[in-house]
Amino acid sequence: MTKIFDALPGLEVPVGSIAKSLAGMWEDTAAKGGPAPAADDVKATQVNFVLHLGFNTTVEDAVRQFETAVLFSKRAPCRVVVLCPLPIDDPSVEMQAKIYGECHLGKTKGDTRCCEFVLLSYPFAARQYLESQLSVCLITDLPLYYWVHRFASIHRLNDYQHLLRRSERILIDTAIADPEIFNFKWPRPEAVHDLVYARLLPVRQSIGQLLSGYEPAVLIEGLRAVTLTHAQKLSAEARVLMAWTRERFAASGALANVAYTTKPDRDDGALKLDFEYANGHFFQWHGDTVKKNAIIAVDFGGGRSELHIAVSLLTRDAALSDATFF
Repeated sequence: MTKIFDALPGLEVPVGSIAKSLAGMWEDTAAKGGPAPAADDVKATQVNFVLHLGFNTTVEDAVRQFETAVLFSKRAPCRVVVLCPLPIDDPSVEMQAKIYGECHLGKTKGDTRCCEFVLLSYPFAARQYLESQLSVCLITDLPLYYWVHRFASIHRLNDYQHLLRRSERILIDTAIADPEIFNFKWPRPEAVHDLVYARLLPVRQSIGQLLSGYEPAVLIEGLRAVTLTHAQKLSAEARVLMAWTRERFAASGALANVAYTTKPDRDDGALKLDFEYANGHFFQWHGDTVKKNAIIAVDFGGGRSELHIAVSLLTRDAALSDATFF
């Protein structure tokens, strides 16, 4: 994790002078003619955001997620704290800190959006002081969001109860998380949001918007089976999309004996949803997340109709934004 801390951008500063160093960073940027907030109110910081990089995070992955957080900050100006824990057997006893900032200029001068990053590398020996240090790094009275990324063991989250209990939302990606995440005892389960579900927003919208034009009774009459076919790399998306489909049918009054099946497909970007009916009706949503298109074929008694649409999974920063605010 030391390599991760070294690889991420930023200026190394003393841990005890982070706030002073952030102010000095903007002053130095402005002096060099770079985009910088003229005053605190120009930064218009909206949220606190903690990105916690677990032990399974590689250097390349850490840089990628850092870049995602920067893109996210263009949507919501924020104070981001990136936590880089050192291995338990690391002999270090002191924390290290970096600061980093960016301002994104909009169409007008008043549309400047700035983000501030604080990177903290900490050994296990300093873990007990982390909560106190976070209170210094975060902005008082702003909501806090917590992104948990690639923990080697999800049960290590028990050491961070202050973040789990305080955060407005806890963001996870079940496609890459420790499988034990489904058994973890969250102190506030309602706060947990899955990035897989967020990535599927365009898919859920395209399916839901079309089916919303039919009465629930029509959609469940004669329903026998629901089959979801997916590319191997989209197994998590298939799991989440099927759970959403079952939930929607259950809410519409579908019988419990409907067969729900998920199976792999050889196509690299395949995500296909089929409804089978005993009365001759049918519904097919066949998408390709690589080519970013889908074909919807449907017949609920009025004759077959077919629709070609553009659809894709949300980008990393868009999914992060959706999971955070919606």
